[in-house]
Amino acid sequence: MSSPLLEVKDLQVTVGEEQKVLLDGLNLTVCPGETHVLMGHNGAGKSTLMSALMGDPRYTVTRGQIIFRGKDVTHEGADVRARAGMFLSFQTPEEIPGVTLEGFLRTAQSAVTGKDVKVLAFRRELSRQMEALGMDPAYADRYLNVGFSGGEKKKAEILQLLMLKPKLALLDETDSGLDVDAVKTVADGVRAYHNKDNALIIITHNAKILEGLTVDYVHVLDDKKIVRTGDGRLVGEIIEEGFQALKEEAEK
Repeated sequence: MSSPLLEVKDLQVTVGEEQKVLLDGLNLTVCPGETHVLMGHNGAGKSTLMSALMGDPRYTVTRGQIIFRGKDVTHEGADVRARAGMFLSFQTPEEIPGVTLEGFLRTAQSAVTGKDVKVLAFRRELSRQMEALGMDPAYADRYLNVGFSGGEKKKAEILQLLMLKPKLALLDETDSGLDVDAVKTVADGVRAYHNKDNALIIITHNAKILEGLTVDYVHVLDDKKIVRTGDGRLVGEIIEEGFQALKEEAEK
């Protein structure tokens, strides 16, 4: 059995000067090749967990550990985690005026690999991945996400995933607000990325993005921690019955 890619141990996360506790006693282990799905009602802490894993400075880890690829990154910055192979796809991607999509990706790729980017090879790969995602090649020269539709912003996130090839992809409702065709395109991109050497943690309320993926574990967040873990069948159960039904069942 391979060593864990990510280990989260007894994690407590707070926010603000008042140190409001958002996560408390959360444990999670992710191994290479696995797909994990996080589900839970709004405000359960799903996005907080993703942000804390990525080193978002708005959140403070007050107890526990985040171990990534065998190294303790609990108090490391987001840049260190990104270089180590961690990637976060935002629910609402930011617009960055003055930085083109191609320029952003070239800089990011160089930062992650520590090597100069070979421009011609990079552009061939970029063109190929944009075509696969149904993106207009002209978007490569546009400022990152500026004037992009919601669907194009999400495709740009998946484009970053395919170009940077991280070891762990954290996808925070990448499928939200997309029409059926756009969700299918994004799902195709996620499948193209995933292999036996990397791993996915996906927040979703829509099983469509999971089509074609083998879901190894589904985790339900409630009361600041993971309260239930199951296999892929749990997704359909939650979509059909809701979280309250699961809670009532557990209390019986």
